[in-house]
Amino acid sequence: MTAPVSSAPPAPTAPPARPATRALTPVSKVLRLCLHALLFGLLALAATRAVTDSAPRAGWVIAACAVLAAVYAGGVRAPAVHSSPRAGALWLAGLGAAWAALLVVCPDGLWIAFPLYFLELHLLRLRWGVTAVAATACAAIAGFLAHSSAVTPGAFLGPLLGGAVAVATVLGYQALYRESERRRELIEELITTRAELAAAERGAGILAERERLAREIHDTLAQGLSSIQLLLRAAERALPEGAPALAHIGQAREAAQENLAEARRFVRALTPPDLERGSLAAALERLCTGVPGPRVRFSLVGSPRVLPTPYEVALLRIAQSALANVVRHARAGRAEITLTFMDASVTLDIVDDGHGFDPASASPGPAGSGDGGFGLPAMRSRAETLGGLFTVESDPGQGTAVAVTLPLPLENLENAETLGHVAHGAHVAHVGQVENTVHAQRPDAVEAL
Repeated sequence: MTAPVSSAPPAPTAPPARPATRALTPVSKVLRLCLHALLFGLLALAATRAVTDSAPRAGWVIAACAVLAAVYAGGVRAPAVHSSPRAGALWLAGLGAAWAALLVVCPDGLWIAFPLYFLELHLLRLRWGVTAVAATACAAIAGFLAHSSAVTPGAFLGPLLGGAVAVATVLGYQALYRESERRRELIEELITTRAELAAAERGAGILAERERLAREIHDTLAQGLSSIQLLLRAAERALPEGAPALAHIGQAREAAQENLAEARRFVRALTPPDLERGSLAAALERLCTGVPGPRVRFSLVGSPRVLPTPYEVALLRIAQSALANVVRHARAGRAEITLTFMDASVTLDIVDDGHGFDPASASPGPAGSGDGGFGLPAMRSRAETLGGLFTVESDPGQGTAVAVTLPLPLENLENAETLGHVAHGAHVAHVGQVENTVHAQRPDAVEAL
């Protein structure tokens, strides 16, 4: 009697409409065929025994088996039985009536109870299915007692144990099916997320290359053309009035000026699109609203100023990289970006309440980019290229705070050393603000920071 136990898998789907809307797997098809074979085989066995044993009601037994087989086959072929709970219940009622008639004329009819258990659990809700199984077991016991003069424990234990095994089997299969469905959904979500991540990485790579080209054009071609133009202007002034070379120098200076303008147009065309649609603050605010996962809030402190394009690009890229790491690694519930304008510097802070990491480790978690720890060096390099300072404060389980301070280009600062001192002083003064923000995001991070 083990074969019918495993023939239940088509049944576990709680909503009756699912088998009609979702294609059966090969295993489910095999198990369903096994259930069909079990029921028809038991009917054939009952009819054969009635004939070979010369039972007094052999004709009635064969007729009852034929009716039961016809009702069963009609329900199997009817789509409404699998899609409508009402139709399924009516079909079970018809099967029950035909089976009761078979029990009256033949004691072997109680064998049909076992496949009926699975049909009832398949087509009815769990509560009604268990009730129907109990009623079927009682009917099987009553039919056996009606045909047997001796009462034995097996007459009660057989149908009851069969019903218990059927219920346990179907419940176990339903749990496995639900787990399989959850895993399938997770796999589909993972595939979708990986595709989105790959697209985002491709887009980030394209933007990074655009930015690199813009820097290279600005720092090499544009600067070189500007120097050539200045040298040609100096040569024009050094030559005497009416010198033959003046015309050629003027043409060369005009050509250099045109090429410089073209180079600057290239640099503007390669500027990140987020900065083309507004200020740095607006770009950071749009970045916060488009982050999936944690809630991200943007704050602006101080009076906004117009920053040079390299400053805006560097701050925007650092914010994008840090937020991407928060989403990928930090498992944070919320994060905050703060852009602060001071008298001599501008500061960007990215704080999250995630699980944190050890900044001194070789493979940082939330702040790393997931590509071997190159996220932090890349952000640090951007800040230091502009004479700024970059710091990361974090501890396992205590969240992460990333801060970058860039000195504003002041005319009264004569050299890079002065710029560095100004940036360092502003950055040290800002550390207390960063710590307070981390405490507000994550109260249990006080000791770590």
